[in-house]
Amino acid sequence: MNQLMLARDVHALPQQMQNRETEKYLLLLNRRRGTFVRKRVFDIVVSAALLIVLLPLMLVIALLVGLTSRGGVFFMQQRVKQNLELYHILKFRTMRADLKNTLQLTTKNDTRITPVGRWLRRLHLDELPQLLNVLKGDMSLVGPRPEVPRYVKQYRDKWLATLLVPCGITCTSSLYFAYESELMEKSEDAEACYLNEILPAKMEHNLRYLRDITLWRDIKILLQTALSVFK
Repeated sequence: MNQLMLARDVHALPQQMQNRETEKYLLLLNRRRGTFVRKRVFDIVVSAALLIVLLPLMLVIALLVGLTSRGGVFFMQQRVKQNLELYHILKFRTMRADLKNTLQLTTKNDTRITPVGRWLRRLHLDELPQLLNVLKGDMSLVGPRPEVPRYVKQYRDKWLATLLVPCGITCTSSLYFAYESELMEKSEDAEACYLNEILPAKMEHNLRYLRDITLWRDIKILLQTALSVFK
């Protein structure tokens, strides 16, 4: 099955995703199969164009990251994409390479974030290399943000429906929780805050996105994301 196309029926999905909640969303999404063809064409054209236009900026960022802290220019992390498949998300490195994050979460004032990394995170420029993930076909420009396997294991049946579609660089949940690192910073237990408060709310946004998915809505979300950088 093409990674960026929908399964025809629930039995074509991984066993973990074969439940009534996921089947309900799959039936809805299958009525809009043309939308996903248009999304893929849009993703290829726009991601390729952006990579060409933004190449000088990305080269400058790469130099800043490489010259101001030890470690590689890029950060790669295993994430879960459509149909529970694994891939490596690509970002500019914003943290010290000699330290590990056992919780795989980052709070606002995390001491591991480099000075350049803090600037990149604030402007979301660390996400630019994900355009390569989009061009390759691992991601879409717009879709539910990909999670690490550790937290996907916590998904309820209904949440697994968000894995029916390609994950994305941005989505409504990303816009609504743009400051999730600040929320976790205020909590005594960052992981508990994420799992019990942030993740359930993000999943509701993602499921709403699935119910209303259109290419035009994707374009509006992209514009909102671009405008949010300047706020």
